[in-house]
Amino acid sequence: MALFKSVVIGAAAGWMVMASTVMAFPFGKKAEAPAAAPSNKAMLPVDRDEALRADPLSRSAYFARAFERNPTDAQAGIDLSHALRALGRFDEAADVAHRVLLFAPNNIEALTAAARAHIASGNGFYAIEPLDQALKLKPSDWQNWSLIGVAYDQSKRGAEAQVAWDKALSLSPENPTVLTNKAISAASGGKLADAEALLRRAVAQPNATLAMRQNLALILGLEGKMTEAEALLRRDLPPDIADANLAWLQHSLSGPTNTRTWDSLKAGEALKAGS
Repeated sequence: MALFKSVVIGAAAGWMVMASTVMAFPFGKKAEAPAAAPSNKAMLPVDRDEALRADPLSRSAYFARAFERNPTDAQAGIDLSHALRALGRFDEAADVAHRVLLFAPNNIEALTAAARAHIASGNGFYAIEPLDQALKLKPSDWQNWSLIGVAYDQSKRGAEAQVAWDKALSLSPENPTVLTNKAISAASGGKLADAEALLRRAVAQPNATLAMRQNLALILGLEGKMTEAEALLRRDLPPDIADANLAWLQHSLSGPTNTRTWDSLKAGEALKAGS
């Protein structure tokens, strides 16, 4: 069960930690089983631009064919990795990215794609090496500093995660994605006040997302600030979804005090905003 019920608003979905991409990884939600592959008679996109605008299943089918036709087409492999990750097929996404790296070991996009897939599956340890290589090639990339922070955090290397996120913020001051990553890490460590402060900075940015505001709403709820939490939920969600989320949160918080923590509320493995 996801922390908050999901609702589609434009292209954004309900409870998740958004990033400029792990862009959007669902937060507190296990990957759904991949949909069946389209039949041979299914209409596939006719070119890359159309494929990039298509749904993840259509994208995966298009780029799988392109990569099969030319196994040294790095861009097709990278696009296939992204599509597979969007379908929740994280191991396959990582495998495809690593196949690209066999013939293009210094391709930053492929290095990042491999790292994103490992992080999405909760295996951040395996993302550290490709991200380290990517950062050697492009040390000014705030997104990969943010990603490696998540990888370190998943690997229980908290001090290194903070250094990486601080580096990302030095390159992209007050970046809401990086602030959110720091906030979720703080919340997982029981530092709710720190998480609240960081998320307030994140949601104050003009490019803050619905998901970041919902993360703040949950933190506020955990702290007992239900009036403000409700206001945030009702700002973005239809009344029935907001009511359901509030009822769920109230029910969850009615349990023993030692269960009223960020980690005890999340269902499935938490996935932070990755970049």
